Amino acid sequence: MAARTAIGLDIGTSGVRAAELTFGKRGVTLAKFGQVAVPPGAVRDGEVVEPVGVAEAIRELWSATRFSSKNVVLGVANQRVVVRTVELPWLPLPELRKSLGLQVADLIPMPVEQAVLDFHPLEEVTSDKGRTIKGLLVAAARDTVLANVRCAERAGLRPTSVDLTSFAVLRSLGAGAFGDGSTEALVDVGSRVTNIVVHCGSVPSFVRILLMGGQDITDALAERVGSSLAEAEGLKQAVGMDGTAGPEYANAARAVDATAQSLVDEIRGSLDYYSSTMPGAPVERVVLSGGGSLLRGLAERLGQAVRIPVTVGDPMAGMTIGKTGLDDEQLRHVRPLAAVPVGLAMGAVR
Repeated sequence: MAARTAIGLDIGTSGVRAAELTFGKRGVTLAKFGQVAVPPGAVRDGEVVEPVGVAEAIRELWSATRFSSKNVVLGVANQRVVVRTVELPWLPLPELRKSLGLQVADLIPMPVEQAVLDFHPLEEVTSDKGRTIKGLLVAAARDTVLANVRCAERAGLRPTSVDLTSFAVLRSLGAGAFGDGSTEALVDVGSRVTNIVVHCGSVPSFVRILLMGGQDITDALAERVGSSLAEAEGLKQAVGMDGTAGPEYANAARAVDATAQSLVDEIRGSLDYYSSTMPGAPVERVVLSGGGSLLRGLAERLGQAVRIPVTVGDPMAGMTIGKTGLDDEQLRHVRPLAAVPVGLAMGAVR
């Protein structure tokens, strides 16, 4: 049987990234991976606001990386995406999805005719009220989804589907779960958007999208020390938040620590909320990914806050690395950034 190929395209706040995977008898192979920066401000909090600049970045990405196809799976995550646990009257899943607009109008903060809806079943429930199905309702503002689609089309690509980036993170990192019925939280820290997914055995039970990430720390540092954003990014990585910076970096360290602690508090608050709603399935491990996770000391600080083990995930674990054109050092650098595009590509062959 010939190998199948899929490409996931992540349109992020700081750049566009894409991963091409092939699926064959020997498993999954990372065939190509590339990334290109987008103009500052072209994507704001996960939403495309300057489509021309984003489309140009995508064209540059395809030209430089030489992907084998123009068919792509896109991701979406921003403040106008809502994910909620709901319980609906039981119907066969195809019929349930067709009737969502009629059933969830009072459950989402937007008109259903302006939303793209999806439903991911978790469990069936039978009670004296009858048979119901519990699951995750996803509602995304239609214009934000179409903005990503039109950017890709403007760049000459053919979007085949659009997926929630939180579910992409689950696909790329969730396979590393304990496998013993335990529950873990996946936390992908991007530039401005952080995806949190709690799951057990790759079945999601909680999703939250935070509008905060690594770029917020850089911005705060640039303002504190009066530097450019590029200089602040380098200084941020040099200072970290593990307390090892010298006294000459005291001012910068305070700025990094304060903003990064706010991010830690937001993540902890989300996990606390999950724990209050699901006391019978406590989170036993946190797995970090995303460019923001590279901040030295973040994993340790988060571990202290949530009081459970925190590890760094690898979305390329378990797959063969093909002739990507990237050397070992480049691959080491991009691994934390690849969770979303890799997971999007994985979703194309469900």
